[in-house]
Amino acid sequence: MAIKQVKKKLKTKKAIAKRIKITGTGKALRHKGGKSHLNAHKSSKRKRSLRKATLVSDTQKKVVRLSMPYM
Repeated sequence: MAIKQVKKKLKTKKAIAKRIKITGTGKALRHKGGKSHLNAHKSSKRKRSLRKATLVSDTQKKVVRLSMPYM
């Protein structure tokens, strides 16, 4: 009698899923940090650039992919 082995489902890390969006081409977008407080001394140009989303760095791509297996 053979026992059938079932592969466990992988769980999505919700903390990362809430912070990262996957684009249609499979790239990961994240928001920049450092804009929630202490903004008085930051330049307008710097604060404007912090508003925009940016791509996840190459060193973090593997971590994101493993943390969000079904995204």
